[in-house]
Amino acid sequence: MARRQKRSKPVKIDRKALANNILEIFSRHPRKIFNYKQLASGLLITDASEKKLITEVLYELKEKDALEEISTGRFKLKAKGGHVIGTVRIERGGYGYVASETIKEDIFISQNNLNHALNGDSVKVLVYAHKKSGGIFEGEVLEVLERARDTFVGTVETSGKFAFLEADSRQMPVDLFIPLDKLNGAVNGQRAIARLTDWPKRAKNPFGEIIEILGNQGDNEAEMHAILAEFGLPYKFSEDVEEEAARISDRITQTDYKSRRDFRDVPTFTIDPEDAKDFDDALSLRKLQNGNWEAGVHIADVTHYVRPGSLIDEEGLQRATSVYLVDRVVPMLPERLSNYICSLRPDEDKLTFSAVFEMNDNAEVLKEWFGRTVIRSDRRFSYEEAQQVIDSGEGDMHEEILKLNELARLLRKKRFQSGSIDFEREEVKIDVDEKGRPIRIYAREHDLSNEMIEEFMLLANKRVATYIGDVKDKKDQKTFVYRVHDKPNNEKLQKFSQFVKRFGYKLSFRSDKQTADSLNRLLTDVKGKREQDIVENLALRAMAKAEYSTDNIGHYGLAFKYYTHFTSPIRRYPDMMVHRLLAGYLDNAHSGNRKKYENMCRHSSKMEVLAMEAERTSVKYKQAEFMKEKVGQVFEGIVSGVTEWGIYVEIIENKCEGMVPVRDLGSDFFEYDEDNYWIRGRRTGKKYRMGDPVTIRVVRINMLRKQIDFALAGEND
Repeated sequence: MARRQKRSKPVKIDRKALANNILEIFSRHPRKIFNYKQLASGLLITDASEKKLITEVLYELKEKDALEEISTGRFKLKAKGGHVIGTVRIERGGYGYVASETIKEDIFISQNNLNHALNGDSVKVLVYAHKKSGGIFEGEVLEVLERARDTFVGTVETSGKFAFLEADSRQMPVDLFIPLDKLNGAVNGQRAIARLTDWPKRAKNPFGEIIEILGNQGDNEAEMHAILAEFGLPYKFSEDVEEEAARISDRITQTDYKSRRDFRDVPTFTIDPEDAKDFDDALSLRKLQNGNWEAGVHIADVTHYVRPGSLIDEEGLQRATSVYLVDRVVPMLPERLSNYICSLRPDEDKLTFSAVFEMNDNAEVLKEWFGRTVIRSDRRFSYEEAQQVIDSGEGDMHEEILKLNELARLLRKKRFQSGSIDFEREEVKIDVDEKGRPIRIYAREHDLSNEMIEEFMLLANKRVATYIGDVKDKKDQKTFVYRVHDKPNNEKLQKFSQFVKRFGYKLSFRSDKQTADSLNRLLTDVKGKREQDIVENLALRAMAKAEYSTDNIGHYGLAFKYYTHFTSPIRRYPDMMVHRLLAGYLDNAHSGNRKKYENMCRHSSKMEVLAMEAERTSVKYKQAEFMKEKVGQVFEGIVSGVTEWGIYVEIIENKCEGMVPVRDLGSDFFEYDEDNYWIRGRRTGKKYRMGDPVTIRVVRINMLRKQIDFALAGEND
């Protein structure tokens, strides 16, 4: 007799996992209607009892408001609160996130659900009712409301009957299709700017036309102009603006002299970089009869020449800042103003707006005065020349420089005692030849001459802001432009604290003062150590970003209750706003329109970020160009960044940074640990952490991506 086979027990399905799998199907098809049979087929479920469980879960999800029942047994994903409006941020992988004021968390948008939205676009989004793993809402772009930009920089690629513009930006996930009759003279391999003209619903690529040819790939002018255009920054002034600048008279009238305080007989000088042409600040010093010192901070009176509503003023507002690329300055104002009329050149009478302080030998401010002046600079120093005077105690104007340096040291000491944080970092300098090719890359530290200028500029900025902002009665508060810096995020600080512990450093966050003291101690202790750059970088990342605002919250990093930007109106539009407001208030004018100035502050903050990104991109390009001749060479480096796709390494010798892709780290599977700043091999346990020393070999250079690829150097290298 045959033995009866023992029936195996059915595998019990995890109800929660089944619900997640069902929601995943609905999420991939947010507009589609499913019944339990279709879901069972998609989940490869054939057992009758398990199919019944699907039905039960569907109704549970309906009760939880995740699904809606369209008709009996037929379900569709339910949107959360309908639609929201937000801004898209495209990530490296091609997917995106939408930030919206309606929902606090960012909304994840898969690449398939972007529906022609591009980075920075304003969009209408359908938000799904559930969250993805990690607590992130998921959604789908229903409509692009407004393009953030319609022009893109890239390289022209022609192929027979059609052409494309391969965009430089990694946040541009598709190339622009360019019909041959829209190339406008561009040829294969040229750098160009294209305008997006149309994007048909079913087309994979947007259509465009070439609107400007920048030049040949690799040409320095073409590449620098491409960087500026990529960030929407101009590289030339219109003819109308240049013509208006040409009409501005450089003559100082007798009325100008009579209406201003005259400092032409007071010893005065400027200190700037060797290659600077726009000298917008000068220092003066004289001893008073009472034994105190009168220190003057004299700033180019740009707003005397640039009138509100003029073409130059409108252009200055739009640019908001000068842009400093590796090989050039793209000025905010036409050169006739920035390098000639307003520049405080030696042995020329110049109109200025000044902050004048009576100080004792302890650098205490006893009196202050703000107003319009006229000066005559006696000497133009480079930082190196001024430092030589400080070091030797001899040279032109040595008495004034030595005394101002002495006062600056006292100001600096008091500032740090009050809780200011020393975030002064080494500056990467790139020397280029006459064709713009990099010939040397090195780190340059600020010396005492830099710090002397910095302390007096900080003093002027602080005292101007305090003069306007520090009022006893709130009803007397007047609209002003402040430079604000919020307190750091506590979670970021704690994470940073855990990181530096492995180097043997400790931080204390019991109060703002203790935080500042321990950060300063750390930044001093890491000087000259291999982990210096990494620690300084992460310390900066833990901080909030400084910005412009009419709402004064103080400046955390400087430990100033009131702070503004008054000292650089040639290169920063907010300083021009400050000059106009201060001049008006000194003449008892009514308060400025807060909304108007707040909008200008936001625009200036945005343009400042773009200018900094353009500057960093130009540095990356020149670093890649510098390393082109060094492919195959081996260097010592430090792990400067860790991501899921690889490790970044900075070469100690020249500060050039490149990446070792995770695929080249070995046969192990590496997992990324964001909290500990490392990636670790699952099988071997091998870790690569920020700050670790490594030896690398230069493998390849991609000039279009401004990218340097490394490989870990083996024993035989």
